[in-house]
Formats: sequence, C-alpha cells, structure tokens
Amino acid sequence: MSASKSAPTERFSDRVDDYVKYRPRYSPEVVTALRQACDLNAKHLVIDVGCGTGMLAKIFLENGNRVIGVEPNVNMRRAGKQYLACFEEFAMVDGSAEATSLPDCCADFVIAAQAFHWFQPDATRREFRRIVKPGAWVVLIWHDRDTESTSFLGAYEAFLQQYSTDYSTVAHNKVANYSALERFYSPDQMHAIVQQTHQQFDFEGLRGRLLSSSYAPREGPAAETMLRALPALFDRCAVNGQVSFDYYTRIYYGHLSQ
Repeated sequence: MSASKSAPTERFSDRVDDYVKYRPRYSPEVVTALRQACDLNAKHLVIDVGCGTGMLAKIFLENGNRVIGVEPNVNMRRAGKQYLACFEEFAMVDGSAEATSLPDCCADFVIAAQAFHWFQPDATRREFRRIVKPGAWVVLIWHDRDTESTSFLGAYEAFLQQYSTDYSTVAHNKVANYSALERFYSPDQMHAIVQQTHQQFDFEGLRGRLLSSSYAPREGPAAETMLRALPALFDRCAVNGQVSFDYYTRIYYGHLSQ
C-alpha cells in the first residue's frame, strides 16, 4: 500500500532514515521561549506525543526534564529509542494521541512536533485533557517552510504540488491551520511564538529531504517521474552547489481547562 493511502501511523515507516538525516532539528530557543512564556522548569514531566525519532524530546531532555515519548509507529519508536539512548530520563511507550496509555493527570507539559495534523482532534483533545495536570500546558510545534523567502522555496512548493501524491490534503498547514488550532484550544486562549531556522542542502540532501515527506512517492512510476525532474529544479536554483530551506518555527501553546 502506498504511503498516501496507508494509515497516518504508518506513513513514515519506510522514511525513518531520511527523516533522521534530513528533517530540521529543534533549537534550544524553543525551550527558552517556553521557560519565559509557561514557566517551564527541569522538574516538569513532558509527554511528547507523536515523538517519532525524538528530535523535539532531545531539547527538553537537555533541559533536565523527564520525557515520555508516545509513538504508534514501531520503526519510528525504534529510531527514537536509539537516538535518545544516552538520556536516562527518557522513556518511549507504544501509544497514540487518542490513546496514550498514560495515567490520568500525569503531565506538566504535553507537546507534539510536526504531528498534530495526523491526530483526530476531538479524541485527542479528550485524551490530552485526561493526562494533563490542572494548569498544565499543551504545546504544538511545526516547522513551516517560508515559501516566499527565496525563488527556490517558491519553486519547491510548485514542485510538490505537481509531483506529490496528496500534498494538498495532508500538508500540515492545510489541515492544522490557525482556525483549526484555535478550535482545539477553545474556550481557552491559544498563544503563539514564531522563531526562524534554516537548512542547507547539496543535491543528495535535497533528494533526502524530499523523500522524508510522507506525500512524496518513493517507488513506482510517480516516484521515477518526480526524481527525474528534481535535478532540473536543483540546477536552476542552487547557489554554490547548495539550496536553502528557510523555516518559521511556529509554537502554539495554551491550556485545556474544559
């Protein structure tokens, strides 16, 4: 079954290696921002839902937090355990946003990075409400490509629209838009912090970054057509053999008091 037609929990099963190598990391500035906005401290228990390969969990572990990752995909879970094996305060459990398997009122922070758009919002909200302590914070984070920052990123967006399998229906900024997130936090207020980060890639890096996305076909005629077209995009846009991905890191946070 193609990734575009498989269950959300399985879409990244064949993309773990590319995901680990080519997805953008999370800056410690995310933790700094949450210290200032939410009084995050090292004593707080952080539940990372859709933990995946552990990229976001890492910066909280480096802050001294105990982190429990919740991840339904076995390949991602294995990669996350390996990536974070040096942290004694990390544990990974087999669970989902809608059924974490965690006890009631256990979390000081529930976080989800580049994942919430795969969750079922109503069931997820009930589950998050169950596991958070009174006054706990729910934090949702994405890296959004700044498609207007360079001609390359505008061209890459058009490339995805042309060659990806279901980009228009599963891209996170199409599904988890601002209004949808406000509804998730309602009647509590949703707050937002915006930071910036970037990556630079040679051609092999660009290819890996593309194939780390669930909507990019990996095999068959569609993948062959896409990958044949990719060198022309790179050659047209590269500067000194590199292309740059500029991102807005968007941090949404709030309470779920009702």
